[in-house]
Amino acid sequence: MDPHKKASIKQWIEADRPREKLMLKGASALSDAELIAILIGSGNRKQSAIELSQEILGTASNNLVELSKYTLADLMKFNGIGEAKAITIVAALEIGRRRRAAQALERKKIKTSGDMFEVLQEKLSDNIYERFFVMMLNAKHELIKLQEVSQGGMTQTIVDPKIVFLQALENKATSIIIAHNHPSEDVKPSQDDIKITKKLQESGRLLEIPLLDHIIVGGNSYFSFHDKNLL
Repeated sequence: MDPHKKASIKQWIEADRPREKLMLKGASALSDAELIAILIGSGNRKQSAIELSQEILGTASNNLVELSKYTLADLMKFNGIGEAKAITIVAALEIGRRRRAAQALERKKIKTSGDMFEVLQEKLSDNIYERFFVMMLNAKHELIKLQEVSQGGMTQTIVDPKIVFLQALENKATSIIIAHNHPSEDVKPSQDDIKITKKLQESGRLLEIPLLDHIIVGGNSYFSFHDKNLL
């Protein structure tokens, strides 16, 4: 073996192997870096898998939500991370995000803006471009469906009211909530946000499918038009 190359996980002593640690103590006993080290398996000539994982996490402020924003190209900039390893990391983080989203959707009753944010956060909090969703509710304010209706660029998205209310009618919704994200994480509504909210509010009145709220998500915070008495 090249004496200058760091050992792979297989070559570590058993007590230090994250796979064995997981088997003995469970996944919750492992650090984020150890879990990522299992995914990548080996490091590079200067770093072990754990050290490389720690470096990757360090650039993401040791935050898995921030890491989930990394593209394949971002990950492949690290020495020792090729395409296969980058794909593995991205896939694992996406599974985690979908699991959290599924858990959030188990709470069907939507009573407050906090309930809305809980459902929406995993969909909207870590995107680099704007996405627009409509939440469709029944008469008991239970979530029928969460549907993406538009995607845009890094600063704005265009929403067609006809598409929004077509979805509502097809799903027999009695009311709707609209939501989109600000990639800048500044949740203050723009003039365009205010205009489209008013337009959808008016359309909802005509169709007797009221617009209950418009939620803007930015990172770990949100803005509610209803809470701010703008609806």
